[in-house]
Amino acid sequence: MRGDSMDTIAAIATGSAVSAIGIVRVSGPQAIALMDAVFTPSDGKAMSAHPDRKLVYGALHGADGAALDYCLCTISRAPHSYTGEDTAELQCHGSPVVLSEALGELFRLGARQAGPGEFTKRAFLNGRMDLTEAEAVIDVIEAESAAAVKNAAGQLAGAVTRRTEAVYDMLTDMAAHFAAALDYPDEDIEPFELENYARQLDEAIAGLDALMSTFERGRVLREGVRVSLIGRPNVGKSSLLNALLGYERAIVTDEPGTTRDTIEEKAVLGGVLLRLTDTAGLREAGGEVERLGVRRALQAAEDSDLVIAVFDGSEPLTERDEETLAVARRAKRAIAVVNKSDLHQELDSALLPDCFAHTVHMSARRLRGLDALAAAVRELFPAPEAPAGEILTNARQADAVRRALASLRDARDAILEGVPADAVLTETEQAQRALGELNGRTVADDVTDRIFSRFCVGK
Repeated sequence: MRGDSMDTIAAIATGSAVSAIGIVRVSGPQAIALMDAVFTPSDGKAMSAHPDRKLVYGALHGADGAALDYCLCTISRAPHSYTGEDTAELQCHGSPVVLSEALGELFRLGARQAGPGEFTKRAFLNGRMDLTEAEAVIDVIEAESAAAVKNAAGQLAGAVTRRTEAVYDMLTDMAAHFAAALDYPDEDIEPFELENYARQLDEAIAGLDALMSTFERGRVLREGVRVSLIGRPNVGKSSLLNALLGYERAIVTDEPGTTRDTIEEKAVLGGVLLRLTDTAGLREAGGEVERLGVRRALQAAEDSDLVIAVFDGSEPLTERDEETLAVARRAKRAIAVVNKSDLHQELDSALLPDCFAHTVHMSARRLRGLDALAAAVRELFPAPEAPAGEILTNARQADAVRRALASLRDARDAILEGVPADAVLTETEQAQRALGELNGRTVADDVTDRIFSRFCVGK
């Protein structure tokens, strides 16, 4: 056991709204005894007399013995449970009152309220999962696209760990070989030669470099693509936002300047999660409110992964479009949307600069051209080439791999320069510590607490 989990925790694991089923989860040394106290199986046997992971029907009752609900219960004995401790679950009818009463009875009998992510934290501390797998649990819960779900499930199965454990084990063997050769010179131990590890270090660097290259795509997969809709007033940005969302989120009128502040929403287009920002129209602002809206629009575009520049296809390009073009030229990636294709077209798209990766003709109000826009987005943000789960998805993981890579490169350079073995090993030990932090072999308590604070109560 990697942690001290001597008390018993309990929590409602489902939402607070009325639902068909509600779950109360319990973990700790008294979990099964508590089920014996609050749940009476219909077969007359105590819950503790039933085998693990069997759903048992019976009565859930309060302190007075009166039935609160007729429901299902299941137990799992340590270490063969989610947390590695004795656990139990009550699967009740999803009445918030029933669940609250059940939880209150468990508290009366000695359990305490579980904190956010405490069940998964105990699973980590008890060696049931490593830190990247634990982070994948919340990624599964928070996933907002099919691709994000598949990747999180892959991480939960240990894909990132498998990509790094060979490097970690090699560095461990390297340190052990050096120590053995140094401490036992008279034993029949193969001499420690740095050159024998040079090829392995090269392979480790190549592998971690490939893993590091997945981070940007992993971030996009998990967090979504930051997209700014820009353009002069009345070109149809808000209509495009509404079309992408599938409902009227933004007010659309023929009056220029209706949108004076940024509007932020999320949508999935072509399987890609978009974090959309509809900005105020780029124009010469007349008042302080309008000037502030334009400044926010420019800042949002600068911070975005993708700028979608919207133009009115029923009018030729004018000087009022120049600000839009200037922003697009500075963007990381840009797509031009020539809107209002249902009207007579006056804009010559050949005049648009080559800063646009794609030019899409559409009518946002009539929902025409969304497929073409989806195809353009998919091309700019393709699905990861790495197998599901073998992708770094957050800054903590990326930082650990980045530090490990830097130390391995320093170690490899030191070998080439003829640096003594103990100095080389100082670098490899730093790389090993960084990889240990990645998977949770060595990680500070405050980092662990910060990771699990993202979780919901009951998970």
